[in-house]
Amino acid sequence: MSGPSLRDCQAWKDEALPLSTSSNEACKLYDAILTQYVKWRNDDTLGGIEGCISAIHAADPNFVMGHVISTGLELVGTTSSPRVDERLASAVTRTLELANSKDITPREKLHVKAVELFSHGNYPKACEVWEDILLDHPTDMLALKFAHDAYFYMGAQLQMRDSVARVLPHWKPHMPLFSYLKGQYSFGLLETRFYDQALKVAMEGLALTPDDAWSVHSVAHVYEMTAEVEKGLNFMESREKDWQRSDMLASHNYWHWALNFIEKEQYEAALQIYDSQVFNRCKASGAMLDIVDACSMLYRLEMEGVCVKDRWRELLQITQPHTDDHVTLFNDLHFLMVSLGANETKASQRLLEGLQDLAKEPGDNQQHQLAKNIGIPMCKAMMEYNQGNYGQAVALLYPLRYQMLGIGGSDAQRDLFNQLLIHAAMKSENKQHQKLGRCLLVERDAVRPNSPLTHRLMQKALALHD
Repeated sequence: MSGPSLRDCQAWKDEALPLSTSSNEACKLYDAILTQYVKWRNDDTLGGIEGCISAIHAADPNFVMGHVISTGLELVGTTSSPRVDERLASAVTRTLELANSKDITPREKLHVKAVELFSHGNYPKACEVWEDILLDHPTDMLALKFAHDAYFYMGAQLQMRDSVARVLPHWKPHMPLFSYLKGQYSFGLLETRFYDQALKVAMEGLALTPDDAWSVHSVAHVYEMTAEVEKGLNFMESREKDWQRSDMLASHNYWHWALNFIEKEQYEAALQIYDSQVFNRCKASGAMLDIVDACSMLYRLEMEGVCVKDRWRELLQITQPHTDDHVTLFNDLHFLMVSLGANETKASQRLLEGLQDLAKEPGDNQQHQLAKNIGIPMCKAMMEYNQGNYGQAVALLYPLRYQMLGIGGSDAQRDLFNQLLIHAAMKSENKQHQKLGRCLLVERDAVRPNSPLTHRLMQKALALHD
């Protein structure tokens, strides 16, 4: 592994983050994997993440942190679960067995423990362990980033923000990956409604690293949540050459770009982005973020009355193999959108029944614990809406509106369910539901003033019920 910027055994030791291997090659490959993970970019000059993972196990098959990072990345990707994927379950077991047989540092032991907890779906406890690491090792980027992702899956917005805030003073500008903390912190700020500060911090990150796709992503979120549609469109277009290079986040940034077109009622422009970027990238990568973006985009367009034609059936080929995964409720709800859109009743029912079975004995799995009171009613609400039972959809969804945070994702992503509740209330024959729909739109207008989509729905509500 070439590259003077990649850290060898001594360099990691000098940073008080020693790695238990004598292989400089393995240490550099660990750095290469970590760097690509943080940058959201497969670097072909390094061999990409997959290439580096193969190489790190070849360089030192018994390097515990090599297994922690490779297995951990697969777990946080949420594309498969050790519960149903024997290969992934074996990778977790191998990591634990190796850690027990090797003389490794206390920090490395904690990393192994966190991966084990996460593999069981115990996200809160896994985060506690990563935070324990960061107390003594605040510059451990792997612990910070894994915690950041896990908080995101839990909808733990405050923790996502504060986890980065508390380590910031320990990081210095000369340290590798320093600038990427800006984007991470900015994201926590915007998810806790500090939009001005979030924008400022993200712009600081972009001043240091113009192609930091996560900082670009934070700016896109700010403009989305403040309904500054033209600013959002102009920003994404002007920075496209920078953020497009980050292949693991490009589709998601295109999704953000398309949301502005949906706001403006420019549906053809949104569909063009879906066809040329979002779906194609989702099909090529199989990455869960790309998949849920495709699901969400079609669902939003259909709520707006757009006919998406055969796109649901094409997307079903990608989502259907994940029906039994049940890694996160957020993922499950997005898979359900597709089976409903494609009129695959059996697939929809199978997903719901699988979730119901897991909810009976959730064990330590945080998402399965939430399934009974949040995930399953949300699934049922979507199914009722799909069948035209709008009143029943409202009855299921309305009591959950302040609990939906638990399914994880961002405010922008979960806004789809706010929109679903509004549409259901507007379409319901129940007069109280119709009043509720108008009230929800007034609320929406108060926090996101000047939103064309909100104003459109307000006009529709008045026309329907006058």
